[in-house]
Amino acid sequence: MGSALSDLKILLVEDQSEARAMIRNMMGELGITQIFEASDGREALAFLDSAYDFIDLLVCDWNMPGMTGVDLLRQLRSVDPTMPFLMVTGRIDMDSVVEAKSAGVTAYIRKPFSSKQLEAKLRIILHRMAA
Repeated sequence: MGSALSDLKILLVEDQSEARAMIRNMMGELGITQIFEASDGREALAFLDSAYDFIDLLVCDWNMPGMTGVDLLRQLRSVDPTMPFLMVTGRIDMDSVVEAKSAGVTAYIRKPFSSKQLEAKLRIILHRMAA
């Protein structure tokens, strides 16, 4: 993996198509072109089952039907404790923050966010990945 945002291969997991399109567009503005999408946790797991080695980072919504972002994170952590995971959430309560941290989240970003905020989070994660 390279050291630039444009080198990242991202799996975007978001159940709302409008939100998925908005985040994809923000990533595109940052020069990220290798974006794969899943509409829920189960679809994300199926994708990872066949293309795991191809993904550098997951960007995942917290609230999704069937399997929450935290459930997906826990499943991922059971097989890979290091894959970077950026949680996207509208939650701001401390219990949620603690739950995400205890599940092994790399970072999280609160909705709504700007492309500048997304870029800052991705650069922090990229820096940690390079360390």
